Amino acid sequence: MLISKYNYTSISRESVDGKRHYCLPDGTKVPSVTTILDATKPQEKRDALQRWRKSVGEAKAQQITTEAASRGTRMHKWLENYVKDGSIGLPGSNPFSQQSHGMANTIIFEGLGKRATEYWGVEVPLYCSGLYAGTTDCIAVWDGKPAILDFKQTNKPKKREWIEDYFLQLAAYALAHNETHGTDIKQGVILMCSADFQYQEFVVDGDEFAEWTEKWLTRVQQYYQLY
Repeated sequence: MLISKYNYTSISRESVDGKRHYCLPDGTKVPSVTTILDATKPQEKRDALQRWRKSVGEAKAQQITTEAASRGTRMHKWLENYVKDGSIGLPGSNPFSQQSHGMANTIIFEGLGKRATEYWGVEVPLYCSGLYAGTTDCIAVWDGKPAILDFKQTNKPKKREWIEDYFLQLAAYALAHNETHGTDIKQGVILMCSADFQYQEFVVDGDEFAEWTEKWLTRVQQYYQLY
């Protein structure tokens, strides 16, 4: 169940030159975390994505991407329901809904239900004034320490070295929460489930989390040098 520990302020989103931005309470507009990551993505990662799209064909690549996004949206909704009131609901007869429901249940059974003891917010808008903003999936107490939680779906299980952007997101949201709400969050957790219900958990804290925070700030600096 949610505990109203902090007053989270809603912030609206809009497109600026085709890029997602957030409108902050002070009236300024800043890029989203994902906008910054996309704009500063290393060339080798851009090339790898293009090679993949070419190898499977543009139509198939778009189909895979769309299906994954839809599955992720459904899974997030089930998990949001669970964090809010402890229940997940029923998926109905839609096979896509049943799959995402099963993935959410896997994350709950393997991770949330075992390790998270307190929830501070779900789908929480966060920002660093003048720099960036975004929406984090969940803020909770994980293994006794406050943490940013991010729920991810995947077609196939991933290796830790493949998900650097996910760790950068965790660092970005923690930094924003610390600045806005006076906290000292130094832990982030990726809770991931594949389409065939394999669970993975990636935790970053301590010195490693500090390193990702520095890397994130470098990406922010790169973004503002570009724009």
